[in-house]
Amino acid sequence: MNYLRFLFAFTITYYTGSIIYAQERSEMGRNPIGTVSDIGATDVKMKLVARTQSFNNDDLATHDHFDAAISSPKSVIFSGDGMKYYVNSLEGYTTHVFDTQTHKKLSDIKHKFNADDKRLFLNNEFTIFDYKQKEGQENYNYFSGKPVESCLSHNGKYLWVTYYRRDWDNNAQFPSALAIIDTETDKIVRVMPTGPLPKMIAASPDNKYICVTHWGDNTVAIIDIESDLPFEFKYTKHLAVGERIFLSYDEDVVVDRDNDCGHCLRGTVFTQDSKHLLVGRMGGAGGITVFQTSDFKSLGTVQGMKANVRHLEIVGNNLYLSSNRLGYVQKCNVVDMILSLKNSKKSLYSFKRWSSAYVGIGARTISVTKDGKYIFTAVNNEKKIVVVRSSDMKVVSKINTDPYPVGMALSKYETRLMVTAQGKGDQGGNSVTVYSIDYQ
Repeated sequence: MNYLRFLFAFTITYYTGSIIYAQERSEMGRNPIGTVSDIGATDVKMKLVARTQSFNNDDLATHDHFDAAISSPKSVIFSGDGMKYYVNSLEGYTTHVFDTQTHKKLSDIKHKFNADDKRLFLNNEFTIFDYKQKEGQENYNYFSGKPVESCLSHNGKYLWVTYYRRDWDNNAQFPSALAIIDTETDKIVRVMPTGPLPKMIAASPDNKYICVTHWGDNTVAIIDIESDLPFEFKYTKHLAVGERIFLSYDEDVVVDRDNDCGHCLRGTVFTQDSKHLLVGRMGGAGGITVFQTSDFKSLGTVQGMKANVRHLEIVGNNLYLSSNRLGYVQKCNVVDMILSLKNSKKSLYSFKRWSSAYVGIGARTISVTKDGKYIFTAVNNEKKIVVVRSSDMKVVSKINTDPYPVGMALSKYETRLMVTAQGKGDQGGNSVTVYSIDYQ
């Protein structure tokens, strides 16, 4: 009997290798092209229609593209006109540019700098404010940068990309940098220094400021971008959220900077009138610190939401957030929240008027439709995308995705959803998946 089972299995594998391969991929969390939403999906239905990945180059299905350059993609963003999308490969030191219609790669923007790139650094600038550089390090601006997050400014003309760290800075304790990319040419036109370990970056809707949020030391840097010329952009403010951390790690000791990060500043967003800046505190006591942009003074910190705030989005009058560890998305009226904080005159204020939906452990990036009707969430630990209906905070759709989803972006007309899956050794990740969206 065992022999017959073996013979049968061998025959099936030999003649239908693609079926077995698809099954193995499914068991690993690699979902075949054509995967659809769970049966219970109501308002929103999703379908996996394309993928670019670096984990397999054999027996590829149509629209499943192999690209060895995809290396732990962290985030994705569409160009202003929606014709391209940009994917930041953290471990590949590269931003990939894709065509929205065909999903073919148009170019790779390499974040590697040497003597030939001096023109990109204003007066060879390598630090800001009072940050010190690494002693004994020669040629600070000869480095490879790990691209992590991005935003657009000047009506989509410039793409700003932060570097988690410079490659020679093992513990991300020295000034890192960011790149400014001209989206017409997809070329880097300037590199600016930042504080240690910048992650989130956000542009004010009135196009006056860029905010760079430093995960590393509880600070936020403000850049004046009122000029149209990249070499006229300049730092104007250095803000502390709580107490600034002064970093001094032994270079011979490996530090877990994902957890050794103070308040672990993450979610960053300006209100739509550009009058306030909100910065999420993923670590410590949590909460969201609010600054008024007239003078960038802190109004205090709002608490009362779920802990471990990771991502912030504002659509209309609503603020949306993801609570990573607890697995929730929440919303509140942002005008009400800020006014309540101001009226309280407290440095720490507990705001209670939140609506919540449980989506699964590891709620990372969220994307909210322009009308505020649906919230898409990348659920990292559970390897799925979950959609919540904002009106009653009810889950209306789920779909399995490649492990481990972390970044996402909705297309211009919100009929496509791009999702990045970060790499985790041989456990999965290293892909960019594309889902069609059908609103019922």
